Amino acid sequence: MRVAAVQTALPEHRYDQDQITEAVAASTEVDRRLLGRFHAATRVTGRNLALPIEQYAELDDFTAANDVYIDTALALGERAVRGVLAASKLEASRVDQVVFCSSTGVATPSLDAALAQRVGMREDVKRLPVFGLNCAAGAAGLSRLYDYLRGWPDHVAVLVCVELCSLTVQREDDSVANLVGSGLFGDGAAAVVAVGSDREADLRQALTTPQNAADHPGRQTGRWGPRIVATQSRLYPGTERLMGWDVGEHGFRIVLASDLVDHVEATLADDVAAFLGEHGLSPGEVSSWVCHPGGPKVIETIAEAFALGQGELDLTWDSLQKLGNLSSVSVLNVLQETIEQRRPSEGETGLLMALGPGFSAELVLLRW
Repeated sequence: MRVAAVQTALPEHRYDQDQITEAVAASTEVDRRLLGRFHAATRVTGRNLALPIEQYAELDDFTAANDVYIDTALALGERAVRGVLAASKLEASRVDQVVFCSSTGVATPSLDAALAQRVGMREDVKRLPVFGLNCAAGAAGLSRLYDYLRGWPDHVAVLVCVELCSLTVQREDDSVANLVGSGLFGDGAAAVVAVGSDREADLRQALTTPQNAADHPGRQTGRWGPRIVATQSRLYPGTERLMGWDVGEHGFRIVLASDLVDHVEATLADDVAAFLGEHGLSPGEVSSWVCHPGGPKVIETIAEAFALGQGELDLTWDSLQKLGNLSSVSVLNVLQETIEQRRPSEGETGLLMALGPGFSAELVLLRW
């Protein structure tokens, strides 16, 4: 499977972290200085939000928040899909499968049904909606595309991730988890187009035409994403309360355990080494690290576990600082920036990974 392109779409409402801190402080009884320390510790400098910041006070129940989620998620998802199809030189009618990942709102029919019709996908497009994987879903979604395209190597598949984390913040919840979440998570969408091995030659030809260079000025002609050559999921029993949602009439209340980083430190290095070893590789042979920006402590733990100190995680840090943690969207944003900024050389090995509820890890081996 070859990744043809990745496209991130962000809401238009952009705020500095200090503005968000002031708005959160006004809606709680938490000491402003304490909240400021929590928010500063995330190292996030600004975020894009689903709504103008003053309108969040009008969301007086879960129904109101979920209605905003449905409308905004569809609009952002459509922007991301149209953008990634244009970048891939593909019509929506050529898409055979769409995987839709989101865990910050609910809808039945799932939003991929409306999204497929909005952008012009065929009536026989195969749909796979995924809920509940949260931060791991971007990586897991790529794995499901890989599974499908191994069986259908002449097909085209699209992954769409949309997360509106700001709509889940509980204004009357003064727990540490909610206060950290109010300073860490942002809103956005991302889409990926991938093709099976039998379509790769067509992709190469389409992306190296002079017309494509004219359509995308500044983009290096012939650039596309990596191949996915293997994937692995890792579920850790007995860790259900490390990360997730408590769901009730209030909506989604964040679960974020203080010892989450300890578990990452204790397990991730061995699991990654074992996964790479199955393919005759070691962590030292990975040249590009596409890591979900879960938070400063998680990123630092990954850097220490794999002795990464030469800028390997710069794009992960940049994504966190500029956008916050976008849940399932973040690792795809880092993948897009890796393609467009780092431009790994052909044949290099990469590893994409994300952690999420379960508690779980999703690993994706890349070949550029």
